[in-house]
Amino acid sequence: MDFPEHDTTGLKIIPLGGLGEIGLNMMLFEYGDDIIVVDCGLMFPEPYMLGIDLVVPDISYLKERADRVRGILLTHGHEDHIGALPYVLPEVNPPIYGTALTLGFVKEKLKEFDLDEKVVLETVRPRQTVTLGAFSVEFIRVAHSIVDGCALAIRSPEGVVIHTGDFKIDQTPVDGELTDLATFARYGEEGVLAFLADSTNVEREGYTLSERLVGDAFDEIFPKCGGRIIVAAFSSNIHRVQQVVNSAARAGRKVLLNGRSMVANVQIARQLGYLQIPEGLLIELKELPRLPKEEICMITTGSQGEPMSALTRIAMDDHKQIKLEEGDTVILSSRFIPGNEKTISDLINHLYRRGAEVFHEKVSEVHVSGHASQEELKLLHNLVRPRWFIPVHGEYRHLVRHARLAQELGVPKDRCILAVNGDMIAFSDGEGCILGRVPVGRVFVDGKGVGDVGDVVLKDRQHLSQDGMVVVIIGINQTAGEIIYGPDIVSRGFVFEDESQEYLDEAKKIVLDTLALNSPEFLGDWNEVKQEVRTVLRRFFKKTIERRPVILPVILEM
Repeated sequence: MDFPEHDTTGLKIIPLGGLGEIGLNMMLFEYGDDIIVVDCGLMFPEPYMLGIDLVVPDISYLKERADRVRGILLTHGHEDHIGALPYVLPEVNPPIYGTALTLGFVKEKLKEFDLDEKVVLETVRPRQTVTLGAFSVEFIRVAHSIVDGCALAIRSPEGVVIHTGDFKIDQTPVDGELTDLATFARYGEEGVLAFLADSTNVEREGYTLSERLVGDAFDEIFPKCGGRIIVAAFSSNIHRVQQVVNSAARAGRKVLLNGRSMVANVQIARQLGYLQIPEGLLIELKELPRLPKEEICMITTGSQGEPMSALTRIAMDDHKQIKLEEGDTVILSSRFIPGNEKTISDLINHLYRRGAEVFHEKVSEVHVSGHASQEELKLLHNLVRPRWFIPVHGEYRHLVRHARLAQELGVPKDRCILAVNGDMIAFSDGEGCILGRVPVGRVFVDGKGVGDVGDVVLKDRQHLSQDGMVVVIIGINQTAGEIIYGPDIVSRGFVFEDESQEYLDEAKKIVLDTLALNSPEFLGDWNEVKQEVRTVLRRFFKKTIERRPVILPVILEM
């Protein structure tokens, strides 16, 4: 179906992030003059993003329509769904809707940016409906690897769209809160225009294991440990923390929380009643030396081998208060995030060098996924029975596989929309298509700089890391047009100067010989001199040692 570009009727769904990638989840729903935003997540940098701390979505399209944004709706409190809020809210600041724990994490995050008093946070409960302009949205309870996750049933004049968020169907969740299949079935009976479903685990057959199995693994491991136990987990995984606490209490161990985010998130979860810790079980770091090793259990961050994390410093024997000893046990209770495998492997090797025993997901059931596998996806598809299907949350191969799965379940191929970030998906009178594209991209956060590092800077950093840098210092009398100092060549990351002085002297000679062929007027033009130096050295380095360092000519007026 063809929709004209200027058409303001119909429902438009616009992903700004999260399709074709893991993380950066952000999706717009637009009808007439009303826009709602589902999630506002960040992505952690990929290996080529040298020096970058975080990545957030480009919200150019949203900024131009800020006055039309009626609300931001959050499916759950993971960083890839809420982490970009501090960078988006200064530009677009509507009310934010989410469940209690989700907003508890959001408020703590906003305090760091002095935004907590400038944002309206509206707490909702599962099965509660909020009305925002042309939209009414019901929050639907789903199980995930974080407490208080929700799917969304988004009703517009064009029909109902179901957005699952991240989910799995856990029949024995730690808190007893099941995925609300009855509500999904209710909407399926009513009729669903479009279904947007989590594709992360679509390649996994069968069912995702229950979170409760991790607790069983802890109960099996803890009594066999003679030394201290250190469990590394994501601080947002309150169910995991609860199970560590339960197993530690049963094993007669006190619990030490380590890591700023772990301490903060546990405090929030306890205050809201999502985490139950018996009185007297928690200890402070200063109490550690007086307790026997077999009575200590630590819960820490750093399961991905982050360079400055507490666990990495412990593994490198660089932590002031905590020293690993022979007989201690370390449990990495989280998944290996793609791209972090080498870092985590190095972490495990260092832990073994300290004499520790290490358990992780590849050798023990100390972690289970929070995402639905194929059979769970099939069940939800069959309950919802949508007219149209749009796979979300995954790399492109996941989206393709999920579309094929939907087709196996009866959704016609021409009603499976494979979209990527920036596609404007439009629905009108029950029909849908990709109408066009909007500006999208990634904004890099480097320290306090947001968006000031682009692809060109990243390429320069990559270039510097691979081939090094050569600085050529030349003193020129600009009036007379003659060289009176240098060239002096300094290199970093290119060649070892003490052992390569003859080679650098040859490079100096080539620069001098080349400049000597030019007129005084030429030497008086610094831009021309710089370009000539770059050209001759680039050619010389490539011909002699096949390297391409960054060449920075520096001209001094003398």
